[in-house]
Amino acid sequence: MELSLGLLGFLIVFPLVVAAVLLVVRQEAPRRVVVIAAAVVIALASVALVIMNLGASTTLFEFQSEALDFVCTGVSAAIAAVVIGFAVRYKNLWAAVLAAVQIAGTLVLEFVFAHEIEVPYGLYFDSLSLLMTLIIGVVGSGICVYALGYMEDFQAHEPEGAPDRRPLFFALMFAFLSAMYVIVFANNMEWMFTGWEVTTVCSFLLIGYTRTDEAIANAFRQIIMNLAGGLGFLVALYSCAITVGTFSFLDFLVIGANNPALVTLAACALAFAGITKAAQMPFQTWLLGAMVAPTPTSALLHSSTMVKAGVFLLVKLAPIFHVAPAPSVMVMLVGGITFALCSFMAVSQSNAKRVLAYSTIANLGLICACAGVGTPEAVWAASFLILFHAVAKSLLFLCVGTAEHHIGSRDIEDMDLLFDRMPRLARFMMLGIMCMFIAPFGMLMAKWATLVSFVDSGQVALVVILAFGSAATFMFWAKWLGKLAGIAGEPENVEATVKPTEWASLLLMACLLVLGCVFLPVVSAALVEPYIASVYGVPGQDIATDNLWLASICTVVVVLVLFAGVGARQRGRRVDVYLAGVSRDGEARSFQNALSGTAEASARNWYMESIFGEARIAPVGVVFNALIIVAAFAVSFVATPIVF
Repeated sequence: MELSLGLLGFLIVFPLVVAAVLLVVRQEAPRRVVVIAAAVVIALASVALVIMNLGASTTLFEFQSEALDFVCTGVSAAIAAVVIGFAVRYKNLWAAVLAAVQIAGTLVLEFVFAHEIEVPYGLYFDSLSLLMTLIIGVVGSGICVYALGYMEDFQAHEPEGAPDRRPLFFALMFAFLSAMYVIVFANNMEWMFTGWEVTTVCSFLLIGYTRTDEAIANAFRQIIMNLAGGLGFLVALYSCAITVGTFSFLDFLVIGANNPALVTLAACALAFAGITKAAQMPFQTWLLGAMVAPTPTSALLHSSTMVKAGVFLLVKLAPIFHVAPAPSVMVMLVGGITFALCSFMAVSQSNAKRVLAYSTIANLGLICACAGVGTPEAVWAASFLILFHAVAKSLLFLCVGTAEHHIGSRDIEDMDLLFDRMPRLARFMMLGIMCMFIAPFGMLMAKWATLVSFVDSGQVALVVILAFGSAATFMFWAKWLGKLAGIAGEPENVEATVKPTEWASLLLMACLLVLGCVFLPVVSAALVEPYIASVYGVPGQDIATDNLWLASICTVVVVLVLFAGVGARQRGRRVDVYLAGVSRDGEARSFQNALSGTAEASARNWYMESIFGEARIAPVGVVFNALIIVAAFAVSFVATPIVF
């Protein structure tokens, strides 16, 4: 117990220390040593904590500190003050107003409502927290290592004389890891709220890293929407103080599961906070805008950690959603509509990062829908959707970032023959894409469990949404896969200049993805099932263990075939490609047409902008989901007894 508590404290504090060090380290070589060493230490500490507590039920630690309560209040107020400072500088009224409301709300909460509320057990972990620990500690630290090489190239492409902000960049990355650990380990909801807001301001600063007009505009869009979600979290704290008299998150969940009417408003407010953090419609534009940030930001904040904080909170609230209709319906419908519509909009995108962004929002919507259903089977599915989405999307974001630096584009249409130009990278990219939508990889197993949970709970609308959304998913992933092979040609291999730190991180993500798929039954038995059993008292999935192991074996076979022959020299005689005409000038893509002229062979995907374009679909989701959220709050406010 003491060792586990020590590891919890270490994982929260150590990244902050590293962030402080990186803020003052300006030379490349020392920065590289600090980042790699810190990443390895964080990853090992995370793995150690998980291994020591495999199969453990909820473990509470007696830890409270009035001084720490005031520190958290001060940090929340300081965050709002920072936002106000930037809002004044860039003349953004909405950001300033929301931040000012947050400062006032935080101070009133602490000194008027919360001063007598004690949470003796301030820290905890359960198996779901341990699953998130693996994602944060291993995936997150791996992305920090990748950022070393990427940001070196990024800075080299900056205009001459441009300031080097990499010390701030890496400090924010590690501060973000610390805040994520606070979210998953804090039983005191005030501490959790502090971690929540730290992730918001870190994301704001990282999105605006380049300080271009576009980056600043998108950073403010993010901060406005997430401050609104933060105010929702603040409303939940006020409701907890007034109605249940505790800030213990675990006590809140128990009270809510047994007396949902008492916590309906708080649960709805927390669900709203989770929806905004997870970029669900009508808040999807902040994550789309965040794609202007450097690729490690996209991988860390917007696929593996920040958005996962939102769905982590929603999955934790699932037992309340199971018995509280208003927040349950809100989360189910908002998530389901977002999944379907964002999957359709991804079909119309050729920019790889926007495809990944829409796919991310869509899959987060599916996780939200599972949380809203709230059954043990749905929680099992949501847990694996979180795991495989985090690892696969991190791998894909990193692949796109490396490809962009070496082929000069992030457009899918420019990825023709990537198997020849960057053979190893193309296989990593293909692995990530395959894991997202085809058997026998883990994401499809999780979607199958999602379908089973929707059918068993009688959610016919969600079954239909899942069917159509999955069809759109197949379409946009298949188009991308096709471009990797492309049409005939003899392009130059440009893979030799990829940085070693990039290769190390890509290999780590690929290995994690394969290991997660192969050992899915083990992860289920050691982490996911113990959590579900501790919350619901029943097993969480209906898929036979033998079938899970069969999928694992098939995964090994597919991966061996995919990576067979990597690095081997191709042998054989090259001949001109037949293109229904005689090749011209030795160019594989040029041929003589029927009029004896020269024609260029080309191939382009069909993006159906007129059918699935953003302008056509997005307003529908924004309006419907906004109305659903407003209606849910109205019902929750009426249903919750407020005692003054």
